[in-house]
Amino acid sequence: MTILAIDIGSSSARALLYDDQIQPIPGAAASIAYQMTTTPPGAAVLDALALQEQVESCLDTVMQHPAARDIRVVGLATLAGNMLGVDAANTPLTPVYSYADTRSAEDVALLKVSMDEESKHQRTGCVIHTAYQPGRLRWLRRTEPGLFGQVVVWLDFGTYLYRRWFGDAPCSYSMASWSGMLNRSDLTWHQQWLYALDLDEARLPPLTDYSDTVSGLVPDYAARWPSLRDVPFCLAVGDGAAANVGSGCVDESRIALTVGTTAALRVVSGDILPHVPAGLWGYRLDGAHHLIGGATSEGGNIFQWARETLRLDGDVEDALMSRVPDSHGLTFLPLLAGERSPGWVGEATGAVIGLRLSTGPVDLLQAALEGVALRLSLIADQLTPLVGADAPVIAGGGGVRQSPAWAHILANALNRPLYVLENDEITGRGTAILALRAVGGCSLGDFPPEIAYGIEPIREIVETLRAARDRQTALYRALIAPE
Repeated sequence: MTILAIDIGSSSARALLYDDQIQPIPGAAASIAYQMTTTPPGAAVLDALALQEQVESCLDTVMQHPAARDIRVVGLATLAGNMLGVDAANTPLTPVYSYADTRSAEDVALLKVSMDEESKHQRTGCVIHTAYQPGRLRWLRRTEPGLFGQVVVWLDFGTYLYRRWFGDAPCSYSMASWSGMLNRSDLTWHQQWLYALDLDEARLPPLTDYSDTVSGLVPDYAARWPSLRDVPFCLAVGDGAAANVGSGCVDESRIALTVGTTAALRVVSGDILPHVPAGLWGYRLDGAHHLIGGATSEGGNIFQWARETLRLDGDVEDALMSRVPDSHGLTFLPLLAGERSPGWVGEATGAVIGLRLSTGPVDLLQAALEGVALRLSLIADQLTPLVGADAPVIAGGGGVRQSPAWAHILANALNRPLYVLENDEITGRGTAILALRAVGGCSLGDFPPEIAYGIEPIREIVETLRAARDRQTALYRALIAPE
């Protein structure tokens, strides 16, 4: 039995084949990289037809592998928080707007004034912010009323793909939860948002669980991929949800940390309706499981920025590993791409104080990496009531895998045991597990991931970094959010 996992991220699309033990099949993977369009200022979009072609090209490649003849189920994960508008023929009328598009900032500010923010936060799991769709829909109606009126359905890219491949498809609870418009208590579109936006519910797709599969490719795609013609396709899930499953973090006993371009800490909860802590979000894995956590706009992008800006050529790991924590005398606020959790100040900017003539490039790099870790520790502390003080962190993503020194910084900043995953394709792996589960082949926790190594926090370093976090918090309050 073969499982096809499709992983559509913010910078690349992948198609991977797994066996029924969730082992990747050698030679059965394809990927294509791309970049978001970021002009005009504030934009962060992808061309829907180009992205569709790139995904389908990955499928064309992987379907040539002999194991593709035995595919029994397909899973799909996509970048979360995306939206596009289509006409009655499912032809895109807009680009794919991503969570990073901030052009709705003015409309978000107006919605915050007119709406009860805390009520919306608990009802939908999402704060009122440019990352979510209420502000974006209001912005599009205001700035492009003609285009807005032409759109028949607003949907996510995964649902769009399925409507092209199968003729029609609903949206999963998982993808709907990332829109900021799902009533998380009854799993329907939030009626108060529909009323506030003057939006007919018929202009949004129907909702169901990801495991309610679709099948029966339309003739063109049945001819293109004949072995997939009648295979069940699971509805799209958010990439963060799939990453948690791929990390083996499927209950409140452990926290998943993903450090890619940005970073996120997430916990799967089976509670009926867990409280969403201030500044965090509550999404859905499926109808029975919540995903509670927070995401930062900073992660590996800060590492890359520091290396390029400071011209740090070659390996800096030895230098970082030999440094005394917080010995640089700097306080670094790494909000170079604005802020999401926990403060959600989208227009926030970064800052560094404590510079001296003796400050060198590695000082700044260390301060930057510690700064990101300290920001993540704020999210981890807010998750403590849900998971307890002893829950370990399971870490994946290029940021921690490529820098053991940073992994040590993170373990001490979070003050939790941290285990770095061996596998690179955590989202794809989780997508395969979810797909196998949908057809009754496993439970969420049946395939724990391989761990490369673990790190225990050191009390003295924890205390040093907590003092550094106090300085960072004071700088944040002085510059970003005065009390």
